[in-house]
Amino acid sequence: MNIAIIGCGLIGEKRLLACDVNHDHLLVCCDSDPGRAKKLQELWRTKSKKSLNYDTLVTSSVQEALDYPGVELAVVATTNQHLAEITIEALRRNIHVLVEKPASRNLKELLQVEAALLHSSASVKIGFNHRFHPAILKAKEIVDRGELGKIMFIRGRYGHGGRLGMEKEWRSNPTISGGGELLDQGCHMIDLSRWFLGNEFQKISGKVGTFYWPMEVDDNAFMTLETHEKQLAWLHVSCSEWKNIFSMEIYGRDGKLMIDGLGGSYGMERLTYYKMLPEMGPPDTTIYEYPRGDNSWREELKHFKDYLQKSCIERAKVNSEGMLLGGVTDAISAMRVIDQLYKDNGYDYH
Repeated sequence: MNIAIIGCGLIGEKRLLACDVNHDHLLVCCDSDPGRAKKLQELWRTKSKKSLNYDTLVTSSVQEALDYPGVELAVVATTNQHLAEITIEALRRNIHVLVEKPASRNLKELLQVEAALLHSSASVKIGFNHRFHPAILKAKEIVDRGELGKIMFIRGRYGHGGRLGMEKEWRSNPTISGGGELLDQGCHMIDLSRWFLGNEFQKISGKVGTFYWPMEVDDNAFMTLETHEKQLAWLHVSCSEWKNIFSMEIYGRDGKLMIDGLGGSYGMERLTYYKMLPEMGPPDTTIYEYPRGDNSWREELKHFKDYLQKSCIERAKVNSEGMLLGGVTDAISAMRVIDQLYKDNGYDYH
C-alpha cells in the first residue's frame, strides 16, 4: 500500500516500523520539523534493507503530502489539534486514514470527521492499538465464546509516572491537546470497556482532577460508567502512577479474566483466566504469558489493510457488524464519555 506518514515523532516512528517492507511503499514523510521527517525517511531505507526504486518525499506541507501522486493511506500522528483537520482533508481526496487516538480534541471535531466520512469513498481507522495486544485479543475471544457468562462489571487501572518537565510539554497545553490524562490514556480504557461489555454507556459519573502536576490539564480521572443493562466499568487513569501499570479485570457470572501489563515498562503482558466451578471454591486457573514484546501496532495496520482490500459492499457489511476494530463510531462513543466528564468536573477545554 502507498503510505504517507504525517507527524514523524515517536508515534509516527512506531507506525512506520509497523509497515511491511515487502508490500508497503512509504511515499511521503511529513512533519513541521523537516529534520524529523528526514529521520523517518532514513529509518525506512534502513528497515527495507534494499535499494528502493522510488523516492520518499520529505515535506513540511500537509497539502503537498496529501496531493502527492499515488498516496492511498495517510497515517496521521500529529499533535491532537491537527488530527481531525488533516483526517478531513484526506477524506476529501478519498484517501484512507489511520489516525492516532483520540482522533480529535473534542466531540465537536470528531463529529466533523464523521460527517466528512459520510461523503467520502475512503475509510477511517482510529489508532486504538490496545485492542490488538495478544492478551486483550485472547480475552475478547474467551468473552465472545460465552465462557464467562454474562459480563457483570469491569475494573481497570492504567497509569504512568510522567517525567521531569512534563508540565511544559504539548500534552499539558489544553489548546493543543484538548485535555489531559482522561483524554490520553482514558480513551483506551473507555474503548476497551465498551468493547468487552458490548453496550454503550448510559450513566456517566466520576471525578477528574489535577492532583500533582502543575499544569492546566487533568492528571487523574476516576470513572463509574454504566450500561442500560446495569453493567459497570470502574476505571482509574493516572499520570501520577509512580510504577507504570495496566490492569483490567473482566467479571462474568461464570468466571473472571485479568489482564496485566503491556510489555516494556508496564511489565510482561499476561492474561489469567479464573473459571468458576459448580461447587464454587477456588477456580480453575489458566495463565497465558506474552513475553515477545508489543506487536499491536503491526497487527492493527495489518487489520486495517485487510479490511481495505474488501470491496465497498463487503466493507459496509463488515463495518456494520463491528469488524473494523476501532472505527470512528468507537471513537465517538469514547469521546462522549470524556466530554461529559470534563463538563461535569468544570474543565472547559473548548
